[in-house]
Amino acid sequence: MSSLQDTPLIRPGIGHGLKDVFRQRYLLKLLVQKEIKLRYRGSVLGVLWSYVKPAIQFVVFYVAMGVFLGQNRNVENYAVYLFSGIVLINFFTEALNNAARSIVYNSGLIKKIFLPRELFPVASVFVSAAHFLPQLVVLLIGCLLTGWRPTLLGLMAGIAGFVVLAMLSVGLGLFFSSVNVYFRDSENFVEMMLMVATWASPVMYQWNMVHDRLGEFWFAVYQANPVTVGVELFHYAFWSTTTGGSATQAAPPMLFELWLPVALIVSAAVLALGQFTFRKLEVKFAQEL
Repeated sequence: MSSLQDTPLIRPGIGHGLKDVFRQRYLLKLLVQKEIKLRYRGSVLGVLWSYVKPAIQFVVFYVAMGVFLGQNRNVENYAVYLFSGIVLINFFTEALNNAARSIVYNSGLIKKIFLPRELFPVASVFVSAAHFLPQLVVLLIGCLLTGWRPTLLGLMAGIAGFVVLAMLSVGLGLFFSSVNVYFRDSENFVEMMLMVATWASPVMYQWNMVHDRLGEFWFAVYQANPVTVGVELFHYAFWSTTTGGSATQAAPPMLFELWLPVALIVSAAVLALGQFTFRKLEVKFAQEL
């Protein structure tokens, strides 16, 4: 009896944040499997949609930017350049979109039982990573057919680009999923932000076009965006060695020495802010939902 009296009271509904996600990995695995099954339930093509959607998006952008605006003449192996950017930006777009809605979409489960609420936005990012892998395989095949010569630094750049956007997706997903419980306008804001992110990163054009038109100061602001750095790292990893020039010339100055650390710091700061906001707001999730 005395041991119970000495046990400190714990505020109900409060966990240990992302630590609980790591500790209860089995629940994360179950949620990821559930989301994948629900997404393709009743679908004829099923997982093939992971190939069809990016393929159509690639064709539209390639015709518009490559053929009509002449980027395929200005950028060597423009198809590889474009698709390597699309693959990563699609992962970020899907991850953040689904993570931002994850708490509201799982309101029935959240109101019935308590489990670490961070599991839902994190599971959405993992599901997006599962859809990212088939597209990555297609990208690798295209790179090999166009003379891709993988290097250790290039492979590390590709991993770093994915990690940067995964951290950013989790951080923003935690932030907007919690805010969305109180203000449903957050979903519309996320959609607009993702539309801007697609065009404000060098997916369809090269970084030197931004540098030449904006100057050093605004180019530095542009480079401080983790999405920009992630896309540039993917271009370095998969596109640069398929061209006649060196990989160093294909990348912006100080990509590894300066902009990658900046991107990691910004993504980590967003992750910390997202976790802080989530833990402050999750107390009343059940009541608000």
